[in-house]
Amino acid sequence: MSAATTRSRTPDRLCAEAVDLARAAAEEAAAPGVVGEHTGLVSEGDRVVTHFFACKELGYRGWRWAVTVARASRAKIVTVDEAALLPGPDAVLAPEWVPWSERLRPGDMGPGDLLPTDAEDLRLEPGWSGEDEPPPHSAVSHEMADLVEAEDAEVTGGPPAGLPAAPVRGSIAAIADELGMRRARVLSRYGLHTAADRWEEAYGPKTAMAQAAPASCVSCGFLTPIGGSLGQAFGVCANEFSPADGRVVSLAYGCGGHSEAAVMPKPPQPAPPVVDETRVDPFPLRPAPDSGSVPVTEDESSAELGHS
Repeated sequence: MSAATTRSRTPDRLCAEAVDLARAAAEEAAAPGVVGEHTGLVSEGDRVVTHFFACKELGYRGWRWAVTVARASRAKIVTVDEAALLPGPDAVLAPEWVPWSERLRPGDMGPGDLLPTDAEDLRLEPGWSGEDEPPPHSAVSHEMADLVEAEDAEVTGGPPAGLPAAPVRGSIAAIADELGMRRARVLSRYGLHTAADRWEEAYGPKTAMAQAAPASCVSCGFLTPIGGSLGQAFGVCANEFSPADGRVVSLAYGCGGHSEAAVMPKPPQPAPPVVDETRVDPFPLRPAPDSGSVPVTEDESSAELGHS
């Protein structure tokens, strides 16, 4: 049988009349002057009634003080069970709690903040360890691929007619195609240096964010390498919660969104005190009876002085 069916529809008369008792209990639990008028009551069961009082506390609009009173069977004395501040039907409630990992938005991270990365983060995957490298003589190895390409070149003698001829393997044109450098002009050494200085000033090791970071970008899984000589010192950040997302960052840069910042640093523990002032060391003024020494009485001391 549910609790709703066990409740009595008609409130107990003595409990319903105990408004002053309920108000006194609410005023004792609340701050002075915040308990308002009596707004109603509800029967909670046999000889159990809850009285409601308006709450005049600032910021608690629609809330009410609920005081539950009851009496024993065949007793005429009503006692207070509990008093609490509860939200009413039109109460202003706080929004539903959302975990910090879902509340975080890009740009919220500041210097010194750490963003632990979940071990199962879908944005990361294990790096190359060499275990997936095919054996040297397998069908998918680079050596076998070179042999197949050489055999096809001997059989066909060249590309089919009508197709553009690709640069010869190993030629300067082929290497330029692979590196993407078949352009009329490329960056000069001066252009490379000015770009490096500009990027390092914005996202380099001397920034406040990098100074408070747990590690640098060179060991972060969100760092995307870039080609060319600048790839030796810079990369592109791919962490959407990092302030450098989509920016070229120095390998010495860092932020709290490091992929390996899952273990939060332990708070520093103070060193133990040199002098323990919390312990009391007893210092007896006289030797203990079992120490072998016999205490000298006043009469014996006087006799010794007379013989001397």
